[in-house]
Amino acid sequence: MSSSDASGAKLLSVDFEIFGHVQGVCFRMYTEKEGLRLGLVGWVKNTYSGTVVGQVQGPADMVKDMKVWLSKEGSPSSRITRASFTNERAIEKLEVSGFKTRF
Repeated sequence: MSSSDASGAKLLSVDFEIFGHVQGVCFRMYTEKEGLRLGLVGWVKNTYSGTVVGQVQGPADMVKDMKVWLSKEGSPSSRITRASFTNERAIEKLEVSGFKTRF
């Protein structure tokens, strides 16, 4: 096969925090589904301050798509006011497996 498989793609990791009306609206479930749809790995969880935080890892173009989804779309009933992305870095290999909701 060609070098276009995941091992040949540039992998990124990014942490996120989403602000707005993002709890009690299935935001974590939709984030998990979107991450899996894009072929990403990571995790998502609610915070006591009312935000949603997490991390996504995978091919750079899919991470970029996920950042747009987290910033603009989210779950159908959510109202996102701000999305913060930090600690974006290139990684050699995926550091987590699957996409999970943490508690």
